[in-house]
Amino acid sequence: MRSLTLHLKVLIAILVVLGISITAYQIFVLGIPVTEDATDDLWNIDAKVEFVANAKDPIKIQMFVPPLSRDYVSLNESFISNNYGVAVNRVDGNRKVTWSARRAKGNQTLYYRLVLTKRYTGEKAKVKGPTFRDSIAVEGPEKIAAEALLAPIRQHSADVETFIGEAIKRVNNLNDDNVKLLLAGDPSTPHKAKIVELLLSIAHVPIEKVHTIRLVADQPQTPELWLRSFNGNDWLYFNPETGEQGLPTDRLLWWTGDDNLITVDGGKKANVTFSLNNSEMNAIRLAKLTDENTDANFLEYSLYGLPLQTQQTFMIMVMIPIGVLVILILRNLIGLQTLGTFTPVLIALAFRETQLGFGIVLFTVITALGLSLRSYLEHLKLQMLPRLSVVLTFVVVLIAAISLFSHKLGLERGLSVALFPMVILTMTIERLSITWEERGGGHAMKVAIGTLFAASLAHLIMSVPELTYFVFTFPAILLILVGFMLAMGRYRGYRLTELVRFKAFVKADS
Repeated sequence: MRSLTLHLKVLIAILVVLGISITAYQIFVLGIPVTEDATDDLWNIDAKVEFVANAKDPIKIQMFVPPLSRDYVSLNESFISNNYGVAVNRVDGNRKVTWSARRAKGNQTLYYRLVLTKRYTGEKAKVKGPTFRDSIAVEGPEKIAAEALLAPIRQHSADVETFIGEAIKRVNNLNDDNVKLLLAGDPSTPHKAKIVELLLSIAHVPIEKVHTIRLVADQPQTPELWLRSFNGNDWLYFNPETGEQGLPTDRLLWWTGDDNLITVDGGKKANVTFSLNNSEMNAIRLAKLTDENTDANFLEYSLYGLPLQTQQTFMIMVMIPIGVLVILILRNLIGLQTLGTFTPVLIALAFRETQLGFGIVLFTVITALGLSLRSYLEHLKLQMLPRLSVVLTFVVVLIAAISLFSHKLGLERGLSVALFPMVILTMTIERLSITWEERGGGHAMKVAIGTLFAASLAHLIMSVPELTYFVFTFPAILLILVGFMLAMGRYRGYRLTELVRFKAFVKADS
């Protein structure tokens, strides 16, 4: 007996831990939203390209577009142009779009449009980058100034991260004579980044320029320069003005390197303007779109991977254990008397079609009439199978009559009666009649009322949209329910109704 108890406790613990672990993995690792109302940002980015075409020359425009390698995923990408050929190629880790035309004249306008969102899965591909670079050749006073700057940088740094941060801070100190010499009167951010790159190359620390777009709606902007270096595991991003480490979450990497955003052959006065706006989308729908546009099998093994019609069926099926749990609590803890455990759940499912109020009326009327018919058939001394057949036929005729009269009276709700499970009603009538004969009419009425109450409560709980979404999205929660049901299987204590029932004995003892 003791070994059996230990076995049951271990089984319950395994089920509960497994259910919690799977659900926690879906929520915290995969990032699946806990509520259906959760939404995520959807960004729409337009890059407007304007230039003046030379009348007699072929046109070739090249522009960097986002690589979307790690943090963001594209839901839609379009190149809007008139009479231009379009090609997208990868060059040195960047993506470049090329518009081309044989002839064009005057002012030209092209558009690049991107719809993107945060990458939904927590799993990201491993990145690679250089960990060593050769020194940039420098001679004369510039070399002496660079080495003079490197000495305190080495002294005040402990690793690659602090070395880069210290170098950036030193270069931004415009009062330093060595910095003035190296900047040569050009304190612009790109030139400062070039000097930082020079200093780091002497120390054989690789660094590259990163051009980003800030994800802020309705604000005109130009690409913002950042610096990054690979530490062997991940990219480290640095602000070239302050040395601050870490790329803000609202930055989208557009391209890397020293090249300009756009180059135009056969044209002049090229200009690119960015406009952004954001909207919100249901998080689960967005997750499904994300899964369809990436190789990450995000929802492949979830119920959302089923066909839509099958999903609707499973949304009902996964709630059946919830209804069973309600009946179990009502029977084992409260002591409510019902016609078994599954019959109230099936009646609760039927209420989905008839709605609760109409379903209760329908259940009461058909059950009362069925019991009357069953009582009459009892006087005919019929066997059980013919008696059940007659009752079933009577239920069908009665449901058809109710549907017909409801339609004539304009009560369209009555048409849903046809979907009410007739077999369940028939078996309910038969079992109530047997209870009536064995335990009396009062007990049969108590059981009927208890069944109707339990079915109504189960229907209300099973119809909660938030609960339906949660169980359907995180079906591992059912393992926790099974663990609770197993624990309830060993409960031998008093029920609430029994405490009331035996209250007189307690008073007598005191």
